Amino acid sequence: MEWREEAIVLGVRRHGESSVIAEVMTRSRGRHLGIVRGGRSRRQQPVLQPGNSVEAHWRARLDEHMGTFILEPVTLRAASLIESAAALNAVQLAAAHLRLLPERDPHPRLYDGLAVLIEHLTEPQTVAALMLRFEIALLEELGFGLDLARCAATGQTDDLVYVSPKTGRAVSREAGAPWHDKLLALPAFLAEEGGAEGADELREAFRLTGYFLARNVFGPRGIKEPEARHGLLAALAKDGRPPVG
Repeated sequence: MEWREEAIVLGVRRHGESSVIAEVMTRSRGRHLGIVRGGRSRRQQPVLQPGNSVEAHWRARLDEHMGTFILEPVTLRAASLIESAAALNAVQLAAAHLRLLPERDPHPRLYDGLAVLIEHLTEPQTVAALMLRFEIALLEELGFGLDLARCAATGQTDDLVYVSPKTGRAVSREAGAPWHDKLLALPAFLAEEGGAEGADELREAFRLTGYFLARNVFGPRGIKEPEARHGLLAALAKDGRPPVG
């Protein structure tokens, strides 16, 4: 059994004296593990950094075996991660989110989202907005999608400013007015195609996705929010964009 495909490195862990187990994300085969022989060598270590794009060649005697990887560099991004705490935490957070999914389960939408995110690692505000859209896509892939396109009460598609914490559906300004203190804020850029207009919108957006991740994913699984999420918010605050509070 074998296959070749471009992949994004999510992480590695030691395996024996000289090898590592690499974890990569592919578009058609999902999150995949494999042993890299000699992965701890000076030649291999720069290639195996999280966030790098590689050409992955996987081989095993049987499909259910872990198998081995040969990973050839396509794009190395270590410099971007070293220079930016936001970039480093964004890559680590994306990897943590992807580990919520079963191994070898294809999620092309999330692969595409990750591929776009790692192309903008030097742009903190863009990274933040892309991570928020990644978290919304993750919720949908896990079966907890948010409906931000139309008002749950009236069906209208404009002036959507709230989200129901019970249903995850958008609510218009007028329909939500009587219960505004019990609803979550819906930043305009999440309801429309566009970028965040400032720190307040990013803050509200991270609060929104964080609420549904905690309620539907982290809580039921008995796990904590990834430390990298706190790290990303702290890095954005240091960059002049306040964290969620």
